[in-house]
Amino acid sequence: MRTTALGGSGVRVTGLAFGAAGIGNLYRPVTDEAAAATLEAAWDAGIRAFDTAPHYGLGLSERRLGAALRGRPREAYTVSTKVGRLLVPDDGGGGDDLANGFAVPATHRRVWDFSADGVLRSLEASLARLGLDRVDMVLLHDPDDHADQALREAYPALERRRGEGVVGAIGIGMNQCAVPARFLRETDIDVVLLAGRYTLLEQEGLADVLPAAAARGRGVLIGGVFNSGLLADPRPGAAYDYAPAPEAVLDRALRLKAVTERHGVPLRAAALRFPFGHPAVAAVLTGARSADEVRDAVDLLRCAVPDAVWDDLRAEGLLDHDTPVPTLGPAAGQAPPPKEPR
Repeated sequence: MRTTALGGSGVRVTGLAFGAAGIGNLYRPVTDEAAAATLEAAWDAGIRAFDTAPHYGLGLSERRLGAALRGRPREAYTVSTKVGRLLVPDDGGGGDDLANGFAVPATHRRVWDFSADGVLRSLEASLARLGLDRVDMVLLHDPDDHADQALREAYPALERRRGEGVVGAIGIGMNQCAVPARFLRETDIDVVLLAGRYTLLEQEGLADVLPAAAARGRGVLIGGVFNSGLLADPRPGAAYDYAPAPEAVLDRALRLKAVTERHGVPLRAAALRFPFGHPAVAAVLTGARSADEVRDAVDLLRCAVPDAVWDDLRAEGLLDHDTPVPTLGPAAGQAPPPKEPR
């Protein structure tokens, strides 16, 4: 699978990256065996970039990912985790963590902490759960209400760890654009993980994050390409930004589907392929909770999306005429075909 370097960090990611929230029991339980089989399928498909976080299943995702990668050549894969939420033991809580989206026992509670000490303690705990002595990327996770502290305290602490080789690249992961754009302007971050804000449905990231990243030679990872599921299956009641899609948004998704299917292209394939049209996009991150879901994502990325699809989307006002789109050819997740011998 084709790989791309993130800025000047030397960290490389495959065009398709594995989002590990699902194997942290997002919304419903996944057995240890199913999680291991899912990660095995990702490896067999050539995926070598894996993204996790303490938030995902109160550390379960990190533990499962670490177990699956144990014994693999360390130089063969890239792992990213996140900081900003400390996991504090909660012996008296009981119950489950479904209020936060994860079907796991509520053994811990999350405490926001973007102090220097807090992010370093979070990183140390993540390394222990992963069974690693370094991570390739560490991302500031959702500092929406903590941007100033993250900029003033968390980022410099991570920058020191980057200088020590404990961290390969520093980034920020959010589902909004203003704070990542600020970090691109004011810090030396290597990467932005932008979730749901640069998709076939909406392209808010074109106003600031993507141009800023391109201008500075930084990498962008795109998450949430299906906008919480709406572009996977647009229908009444489908989720958009983790809530039922408003009627106008659902109508737009159905119009997108009508255009792509007119060309024999599944909407999901066009949605997965779309972000690669922008030169700053290094990878698209998709979640999976089963081996079949991994294989489905790989097949979708290999699906040819004719230029006529993008032309018709523009003609129907569903894409601006200056929105960059991928050209027909090897998908970003695929290696180019071998050259003919001379």
